[in-house]
This record gives sequence, structure tokens and C-alpha cells, in this order.
Amino acid sequence: MPHPLRTRRPSRHALLPLAWLACLACQANAQDKPTNAAATLREVVVSGSRSEQLGDELPVSLDVVNQQEAEFSQMQDIRDAVRDLPNLSVPRGPSRFAITGPARSTGRDGNAGFQIRGLGGNRVLMLVDGVRVPHSYIFGSNAFGRDYLSMDLLKRLEVLRGPSSALYGSDGLAGLVNLITHEPADFLHSSTGEATSLGGRISTAWSGDDRGRGLSATVAGRASDSVQWLLTASGHRAHGLQTRGDIDTPDTRRTTANPQHDRDTALLGKLVFQPDGWQKHVFTLEQVDKESSVNLLSSRAPLPLGGTPAQQAAAVMDERAESTSTRQRLTWDARYQINTALANEVRTVLGVQRASARQLGTSDLYRNPDRVRDVFYEETTWQAGIQASQSTSLDNGWARKLTYGLDYQSADLSNLYTGVNPLPPEVFPLKRFPDTRESGSALYAQSEWMNERWSIVPGVRLDWFAVDVRTQEGFYPPAKRPARSLSGSAVSPKLGVMYQVRAGWSLFGNYAGGFRAPSAYQVNGYYENLAEHVVIAPNPNLRPEKSRNLELGLRTRLNRLQADVAVFSGRFSQLIQEQRFISGAGTLADPKVFQTVNIDQARIHGFEVKGHYDWGLWAGGRWGTPFSYGQARGKNTLTGTPLSSVEPAKLSLGLDYQTATWSTRLVVRHHAAKRAQDIDSSETVKAPKVQITVPAATTLDWFAQWRMRKNVRLNVGIVNLTNRKYWMWSDVRGLESSSTVADAYTQPGRSAQLSLVVDF
Repeated sequence: MPHPLRTRRPSRHALLPLAWLACLACQANAQDKPTNAAATLREVVVSGSRSEQLGDELPVSLDVVNQQEAEFSQMQDIRDAVRDLPNLSVPRGPSRFAITGPARSTGRDGNAGFQIRGLGGNRVLMLVDGVRVPHSYIFGSNAFGRDYLSMDLLKRLEVLRGPSSALYGSDGLAGLVNLITHEPADFLHSSTGEATSLGGRISTAWSGDDRGRGLSATVAGRASDSVQWLLTASGHRAHGLQTRGDIDTPDTRRTTANPQHDRDTALLGKLVFQPDGWQKHVFTLEQVDKESSVNLLSSRAPLPLGGTPAQQAAAVMDERAESTSTRQRLTWDARYQINTALANEVRTVLGVQRASARQLGTSDLYRNPDRVRDVFYEETTWQAGIQASQSTSLDNGWARKLTYGLDYQSADLSNLYTGVNPLPPEVFPLKRFPDTRESGSALYAQSEWMNERWSIVPGVRLDWFAVDVRTQEGFYPPAKRPARSLSGSAVSPKLGVMYQVRAGWSLFGNYAGGFRAPSAYQVNGYYENLAEHVVIAPNPNLRPEKSRNLELGLRTRLNRLQADVAVFSGRFSQLIQEQRFISGAGTLADPKVFQTVNIDQARIHGFEVKGHYDWGLWAGGRWGTPFSYGQARGKNTLTGTPLSSVEPAKLSLGLDYQTATWSTRLVVRHHAAKRAQDIDSSETVKAPKVQITVPAATTLDWFAQWRMRKNVRLNVGIVNLTNRKYWMWSDVRGLESSSTVADAYTQPGRSAQLSLVVDF
């Protein structure tokens, strides 16, 4: 029986949020008339249809986090940005990885990426202004995440739940996260809304949970009637994210954070050229750099040394690690109004992006030779697309919009392992997989049929993908067999329907198919360790992962109540499981063989509730309650075991108070327990070990904003106001129940946040 982390588990009432919403709906329906002024939720988005459109008009589940909310809620990174979104999380563990000994990568990839409705990693498509964010890549103690991002550059974040392959292609199996950067027009207006020729913003921030401090500045200008420009620069410094652990020893018993120093810088430049009313060109240059250095006190052996002479000789006396990463992007986004028989508007996008990362680790061993691991990973991506759309008004009260296009992307991937004192039969330098080109091309089409009550949106996409080995150099040898290429195709359909029952109330549903092509590492990854008698074998016969997702929802927009309710069910086939045990006794003659295979089939289902209720004016201000609740369940339909990747239910309930000069909000968050019956331990830890469980936890945050002047805002926050000790499931997944350092994985205790923003 797994040992639960210490706390009492409260009773679960999964239907209470739905009942509460029903009461609010009845009250709002009795008191209010429908309205189209639901400003906070009626935002223009691009992710749901590949063109600008009101999110309320789309038959899909969408979340939007805008810059105003990010500023008020003191969002420092992408993990903060999704903390109140149901069935959505960003895994982030403490920096407790190892250079020597059992392979661990925990915390080395920082904010590893998004997880949507139980699936994450490369199964979630991440875009910045429509350009794909680099893959994540994990091998042993090395982990390269997807946090090549800076919140200071972002105008808003859009999340599309469920398969998005029909519109965007491979990697959209679980959903889409589209990060959209600022444009000059966002700053070229006065506080009264009048156009200006120069504008910008300066902000500074401090956070107590990691002793972080940041500074950001944006300047935008209007050079002429046809030319606008923007330049943003930001810098951030921080230390290790604090825990509620209280053991501060410099060895493996440590539960406090390791000494850590982080340094991030970001630069965004944009030039907008609009020579006439028929065309617009946006040129973007973006660069994000991140550096981190960690003194891994948690890796050191306790003194005095114990064990056998051989164990003492291999004892770690000191371990340190440094990580650097950079992402550079250059894009040209052009739109043309052409008004021909084939299209009213044409959009072309051309982009190039280079991302590179290095992780250097050193181990000082007691008597054995010291070790150095120096690992490089690099992606260079070219992306091009052309999209046409045509809008037509029909005689029978219907309108039609046809969107179709062609996408192409090509990414060159490379890795290199080098260092000192390799494990036999390794000889440095070497590659875990060969230099590879992952490419894809696609044709897609989507039609939107609309009248006063109905919106019907069918679509289809045909993709061709290839994983091409560019060279065997550095890989074969030492690999025992040459790497092989892989190619294939996939068809992704979708159908969305929305019906307006009455003013302010609408029903929607959508069906979507998705797929994800195997990655270069999954196809050809190879590793052999003679000392441990372990082999990781490549698998060039992998097939794409596939999904089918059905979602039904209710959307209401009234004066008082704005809410979305959605239920979903997704079936996934040919899921890729990395490094599955295949055979072997673990001896020299019969080593244990692990391989990445298509083995799993799964079903994930659940529901989500989110919205805002306006209580009206009282005590000189307006009161409101933002709310969200999400719950999901998943299981492997072949074995009947639960999917451990699915997050526990999460409830977020706020109380807002706003006046002309200041605003404040209290937020209660409840994270349900992750119980033993919801976990497949064999999926997370090696038998006979058992996965640790996570208790339920309720926390309280407070935020406030003082608008000192029309252009000056002071933001204050206190996170975890009650100083609650708790864990997040995504951070402890893979931790054994017998662990004596579980407190090292706790979330930060009570901490303050502060920022000052000045517009000009």
C-alpha cells in the first residue's frame, strides 16, 4: 500500500460546482436580460479557427489569459498562467537531478511544458505567433524542456483543449497552446484612447518564493502612416524555488532547495508595414536566453561514509550543474485583401527558428575518477504557410466562410554527448540518436456555415510526415545497427456545431481526430551500459499516435453570469510508451532490453466548468466571483489500469472587489487527492517500488492593484496566505512511497509578490 503524504483527506463532492453554477444561472436568468457586453470572455482569438474571431462564436473549449490578468495576478511564468484553468497544469520539480548514480532528471527541464486533460509533453502543440516551440527531450539525467519563453513579451495566451491536428497538424494530439506577442498598436494610444506617435511600458517585479527580481521595458513608435515599430527588452534573476522542507544538510537527506542561480533575458523587435488598406506585413525578431547554475548539495553522500569499500569509492563528494538555452526566431507574416472569386484574404507566413541548449554536469567522487557530462541539443526549424479565406453571404439567411491552405515545416535536430569517464562501452563524443530532419507538409480546409442560430464547422487536414536520418556519423558506430528513416501520412477530420437556444444561451459540440508522429529519439534512440547490463534498443517500426475526441458544452452570456460547461471523452490508440521493458535477465549474456513501442490504448473523460458571476455594486465598488472546476479520469483500455498522468480535480473560486482606483481578489484553490486507486505504479516507478500518493490541499491567495494614476499601477500579492504545506501531483510523479525526502517536492510556503507598471 503506498504511503500517502501527511495530511487528512477531505471528502469529495464532485457535483457541487455544477449545482452551484445551476443556482447562479437560475438567479441570473430571473434577474437579468441577455447581453452582448460580456467583455471579459468575448475576446478575439485566433487558435480556434486560424483566423481572428470572437471566442464565443467557436464550438470548442478555449481559454484566454490576457496581459491585464497576467499583470494583476502576478504571473511570473507559464506555470502561474494556468494555475486557475481546469484540467491544465505545467509540471515543475525541484532541481534534484543526478550527474552520477541512478539516472534522475527531476527539475532539470524547469517548466517542462503544458499538460492538457491528462496528456502533456510533445503531445501538446506549443506555438509562439504561430511558430512551433522546440520539442522536449529527456534521456537519463538530461532533460530539455519547452520553456524557451518570457511572459514579458506576451500579449495573451490561448489554450485550445482537445485534438487540434485538423488545423495545425502533428503534435496537436492533446491540445494547443498559442502564445501571442505584443504589437506596436497595443501601446500607441493614450489613456483616453487617442492615437499617439510614441508609447511604451516599463515594469519591475519581485517575488519572494524564489527571491526573483525582473525589469522589462517596451518602446513603440509610429514612424509614418504606414510604418510602426516596437522593441521590448527584459531581464530576470532568481534563486531556487523554495520548499516547505526543513532539513538543510548538504547531502542526500536534504529537503530544502539546492543553492541555485537563474538568469533570463529576452528581446522582441517588431516592424509593421502597412502601405495601404489592402496589405499588412509584420516582421518579428525574438530572442530568449536562459541560464541556470545549481550546487547539487542533495547529491552528496552523508558523512562519515558507510557501505562497502566499492560504495565508498563511488560516493559523491560534490556535484554541480550548469544549463544554458537560447531560442532565436525571425518571421514574416503578411496579409493581403484580394477580393477574387477564390478568396477575399490571403495570409502568408515564413519563419526560421534556432533553439539550442547545453547542460554541463561535474561529479567529484571519493576515490573513483571524477565524471563530467557535457550534453548539447539543437533544433533549427523552417516554417512556411499560405492560407486563403473567402466569406460569402447566401440568399437564405446563411453566411459561409471557407478557409484553406498549405503548411510546410522542417526541423533539423542534433545532439552530442561528451565529457570525462564514460561508462563502457561508451566512447565520447557520441550521439543518443543521429542527426535527423523531421519534416511535414499538409493540405487543410475548413468551412463555417452560420445563420442567426446555427454555426456548423466541418474541416479536414491531410498530413505527410518524415523522420529522415541525415548522417550516421557519431551514432553508428558505437550503435550496433545503423539508424533508419520513417515516413507516413494521416488524415485528421473535425466537425463543430453550435446552436443558440435563446439570446445568451447556446449549446455546442465538436468531434475531432488527432495524431502525433514519432520523434527522432523515439525511432532511433540507442543506449548500452555493460556495467548494469542494460540496452535501450531503437524501433524504426513505430506508428503515429491517434486520437478521437468528442466534446459537448453549454455557454451562457448574461448580464450577471458568464459561464462555460463542457463534458468530453477522448479515445487514444497506438500511444507510444518510451523505454518499455521487453526482455532479459540483467546479466552479461542476457541484458535487460528496453524499447519504445506502440502499446497503449486509453480513454480519458471528464468535465469542466468556468466563468464569472457579477454580484453587483455594494460598499462603493463592484463585487464578482471568477470560478473554475475541472475533473478528469483516464484508464488504459487494454489493461484496465488508471492513467497516472491525469491530474486530480482542481477548484478555483475567487472574490473580486473593484473601484475606480483599486482592485483586490481573494482566491481559494482546492486540489483533490491523487489516491492509490488512481495510479498505475508500474507506469511511474520500477517494481517492487510503489508510487507515492498526494493528499488533498486547499490554499488561499490574495492579490491587489492600486491605480495610482491612469498610467501607473502597483500590484501586490501574497501566495499561500495560510502557509499550507502541500504537493502538486505533476511534480511528484515518479517518486517512490518510501522516499525520505518527500518534503523536498513541496510547494513554496507563504510568499509575497510585488510589481510596478508604468505606461507612457
